[in-house]
Amino acid sequence: MRNIDKLYINGAFVTPHGDARADLFNPATEEKIGEVRLGDETDARSAIAAARRAFPAMARTTPAERAAMLRQLRDTVTVHADAMFAAMTEEYGAPHYFTSFSVAHAASIFDDMAKTVESYAFRRRIGQAAVTMEPLGVAAAITPWNSNMGFIASKLATAIAAGSTIVIKPSEMSAIQTQVFTEALHEAGLPAGVFNIVNGYGDVVGAELSRHPDVAKISFTGSTATGRAILTAAAETFKRVTLELGGKGPQLILDDADLDQAIPVVAMTGLANSGQACIAGTRVLVPERRLGEVLERLKTFAETLKVGNALDPEVSVGPMVSRKQWDRVQSYIRLGLDEGATLLTGGEGLPEGLERGWFVRPTIFTDVNNQMRIAREEIFGPVLCVIPYRDEAEAIAIANDTVYGLQSYVLSADQARARRVAAELQAGRVVINGAPHEPLAPFGGFKQSGIGREYGAFGLDAFLEPKAVLGPAE
Repeated sequence: MRNIDKLYINGAFVTPHGDARADLFNPATEEKIGEVRLGDETDARSAIAAARRAFPAMARTTPAERAAMLRQLRDTVTVHADAMFAAMTEEYGAPHYFTSFSVAHAASIFDDMAKTVESYAFRRRIGQAAVTMEPLGVAAAITPWNSNMGFIASKLATAIAAGSTIVIKPSEMSAIQTQVFTEALHEAGLPAGVFNIVNGYGDVVGAELSRHPDVAKISFTGSTATGRAILTAAAETFKRVTLELGGKGPQLILDDADLDQAIPVVAMTGLANSGQACIAGTRVLVPERRLGEVLERLKTFAETLKVGNALDPEVSVGPMVSRKQWDRVQSYIRLGLDEGATLLTGGEGLPEGLERGWFVRPTIFTDVNNQMRIAREEIFGPVLCVIPYRDEAEAIAIANDTVYGLQSYVLSADQARARRVAAELQAGRVVINGAPHEPLAPFGGFKQSGIGREYGAFGLDAFLEPKAVLGPAE
């Protein structure tokens, strides 16, 4: 049983002023595994004050010094990889393949940003103007539970690269993962106040960070509804805002796709991280003339996927993070049936052979049209909707008929055709034929999937303010 009773403020683990507590659970067993004491508005203000004190010295650091800090963080996180893996497995329940990627990704983020800093043009000459890219000030980050350490790492790395200081509010449901990660970050020996981590509820700590006048920048990953509230609060003091929000990603299977290669990609793109991913490709768009064979193959493949405790390396789909999330996904499965969709596989209740844990049966609906709520709303679970289309133009129209625009997918045997279709899709990223992750490419969404971009030089831009000094060159 873990008792998380400290926050990380001004370079030290400190007892919170707040006294609210939240239980922590293993979602694969439903057992309570710990408790976290949460910070409050006073703790948030203390962290902001520490970050503000540390900012002037941090802003004066050179790019080389910041790159060195980032590599120190990479090294300490790498040393603690096993502890991070164990914490994520127990507290979140993600399958082995996703946890392995997440832990390695958390360390590599710091290295990738170090390389970005070393190549980034912080000083530029534009005609008669000298332009410097300057840090905004104190940044605040609010991160979700579905990839806790990766989101903390990406926002922290970007703040350091910019020469900013930061206060991070992770999800209270990820407190064990946060503790293990913070202990690793602490060992890097960065100056006190450069980064501060405050566990707390979003409507308490998150709200204080969003409205506090000493916070210059907010970076948030989470739901569109919460992002809207943060944007409203931040507007009062004209904070710079980066929001990475929800998605309802379309996967366009074009009529020339090789289904032997496409079906595994489609299934895992939709069900990866147990469906708890903003980038999940949950709308599968299929040409009418190939609908029968796609459904047959998709059903067969989905039913081979093992659901269960992530301690089993053969598991492909783990549990939902909480009972609340499990109930939410179940309600959408019922809604799909009420709307007239047909179950291809899956459905309500626990998967066969599992009596405990917040597990959902991988579920695929057919007879879906793009106006149904299951096709328009983010479910955040292992639930896919198959939508037929007549021709390429209709596929593109259906794909773009959504309030979201985070990540889309195209599957085709013809790379040139796939790129042409990708150019028509309204999304921050388009992945062709399951292409691997590119860590330096910008990540963010069109429409209600967010504002701004993260990762690489584009992410660094969002933490900097250009200042122009007009006059002859020195």
